[in-house]
Amino acid sequence: MRNLHLIDTFLEGQRGHLFPWVAVFIGLGASLWFVLPQEPGAAVYGVAAVTLGIGAVMRFAGNERGYPVAVMLACLALGVLAAGVRVHTVASPTLDFRYYGPVQGRIVWIDRSQSDVIRLTLDRVVLERTTPERTPDRVRVSLHGKETYHEPKAGQTVILTGHLSAPDGPVEPGGFDFRRMAYFERLGAVGYTRNPVLLWQPPEAGTQTVDRMRSHLATAMLRAMPSEAGAFATGAMTGDRSAISQDTAAALRDSGLAHLLAISGMNLAFLIAFVFALIRYGVALIPPLALRVSAKKIAALVSLGVAFFYLLLSGSNVATERAFIMVTVMLGAVLLDRQALTLRSVALAGIILILWKPESLLAPGFQMSFAATTALIAGFAAMQDRMEPGRVPRWVVPLVTLVMSSVIGGLASGPYAAASFNRYADFGLLANLLTVPVMGAVVMPAGAMAALLAPLGLSAIPLWVMEMGSAWILSVAHWVAGLEGAVTGVVSPSASVFPLITLGMLWVILWQGKLRFAGLVPVMLALWFWSDAPRPALLVARDGSLIGVTGPEGRVLSKERGAGFAARSWLENDGDLEEAELAAAREGFAGPRNARTITLGSIRIVVLTGKTGLAQVKSACSQTELIILAAPLPDPPEGCRVVDQTLLTRTGPLAFWPEGDGLRVQMTETASRRWSHPITSEPLPQAALAPVLPRRSATADSHQE
Repeated sequence: MRNLHLIDTFLEGQRGHLFPWVAVFIGLGASLWFVLPQEPGAAVYGVAAVTLGIGAVMRFAGNERGYPVAVMLACLALGVLAAGVRVHTVASPTLDFRYYGPVQGRIVWIDRSQSDVIRLTLDRVVLERTTPERTPDRVRVSLHGKETYHEPKAGQTVILTGHLSAPDGPVEPGGFDFRRMAYFERLGAVGYTRNPVLLWQPPEAGTQTVDRMRSHLATAMLRAMPSEAGAFATGAMTGDRSAISQDTAAALRDSGLAHLLAISGMNLAFLIAFVFALIRYGVALIPPLALRVSAKKIAALVSLGVAFFYLLLSGSNVATERAFIMVTVMLGAVLLDRQALTLRSVALAGIILILWKPESLLAPGFQMSFAATTALIAGFAAMQDRMEPGRVPRWVVPLVTLVMSSVIGGLASGPYAAASFNRYADFGLLANLLTVPVMGAVVMPAGAMAALLAPLGLSAIPLWVMEMGSAWILSVAHWVAGLEGAVTGVVSPSASVFPLITLGMLWVILWQGKLRFAGLVPVMLALWFWSDAPRPALLVARDGSLIGVTGPEGRVLSKERGAGFAARSWLENDGDLEEAELAAAREGFAGPRNARTITLGSIRIVVLTGKTGLAQVKSACSQTELIILAAPLPDPPEGCRVVDQTLLTRTGPLAFWPEGDGLRVQMTETASRRWSHPITSEPLPQAALAPVLPRRSATADSHQE
């Protein structure tokens, strides 16, 4: 009886606060599905379906004391099933060979690549000598050519001659898996062209209306605001960021203001708040109408329509979908005379998005947005008593709200941003305090007014105001990013860090009672793990042409150019903000370019490239413990440890970790998922992943035997 009493006391203490845990456990179920090393089969989904059924029966036909366990089991199973349904519904072909030749497709998105060139995403793809069954649904092509014969627009069908290949996987074990993201976006190939892109067919009438409208609006805005500030304003309003230079993007990132450019909850909230206030107070100015209708509900309905249009206009990417769902929940609460911003509304938005697109859980935007929103609601709820009218001067409230919003939102989203982008903007709080009010009170309202006045030909003034506000934001971004110590490099955390931080903080926020502070224990533990996060001593790129080893000044690269994405990612994951060219100039490697050598502890390593390097394999075997060869080697010499392209094709990039006097090997391609590189059933040679030991250790071992 005492145990039953404790259960009743527990339930009573949490009553009315358990709904947000539904989103937590659905997300946990989906996350467990993603970390499985093998693609789940019918048995896994069968168990999940049975668990869901059992949980539903326990909830509606069982004892009240068992409700939390029943809902927990059902939510875990629902998350697994949602991820399974999603992975099958988005299945599409991935290019399984390297392609060079004609590419035809319809433009569905235009953006800018990390190398600061225009990039086109195409659907309705046609490839020469490739059957429809093997042709990807979508491809993305970067335009590196200098000549262009027309300006690309959404809806156009274009032709070009380009190089295409399947999306690459992680550049190191445990790294970001671009293939997974591409799979869920139905992006089956990526590549580039140095040749002109030619218009094959103009947009079809009645198709891609919204995409064409976005392109038209972006062109009109850039024509009216031909400046970098205009490009920023255009990107913030339409989602078309193709006109924004890499220099501006870097300044926004390093100052902690990149979120202002994203079509995120903040921008959409600014826009909807302005529209809501405009409609509500506009109705109030007409007394006969205000006495007969609910101005608040009319404003909510109109704002909901504006939010939906903005969702379509901005391209319906994950960030915008997340923001739209949250705004819809808020406006729905207004229509139902409920409190708009509560943890229940955030949880409902999370449930909808996780069930709809479970892969969004792995996106930094999802993590940062929900972390900030949840923390802001909980933080301001805790401050509510201290901010009661009369206790604080009225003029202080907006200032306190602004400062606390930036502090709470920054602290909540900061770990996710730092881990995702391997950098922390040290003066981000200052930059946000100087710019967020301008974004909310000037830029977004001016954009809305420009849209309202455009049919009357009166959009010039609000666009000018919008450009001036954007110019202020960019000036702050460049100033803050240029301050000494503006950015601190952050090493990538181990896999256990973010589950501990996320679940610990959710416990602190959602649990009721003094036990909630127990959630700080896993958070502190995670931060300790992060501060001591180890990095591989040696990294080998997918084709073997680039390696990076730890040196006294940081990671040393075997060459200054080539495999640029891998080189940049390795350095960023180390928390090293240095350029690849300078990292390659660090002390460490010796020898000619086609036979670079380095000593790591007791292990001597040589990196051979080109035909000359291939000819040196036999002689290098007697002098080194490990040879890395940027070419296939059909018959390696007896007793020679060689990592060649044939091995790397099966293992993916390799990481070597210090272990005793030698190095332990870790390969990247260990999972067999729908988006993974195909893993052959033929086992790897046992020596391929054996530790690399000094020759003297191997000799001593042979004598002992």
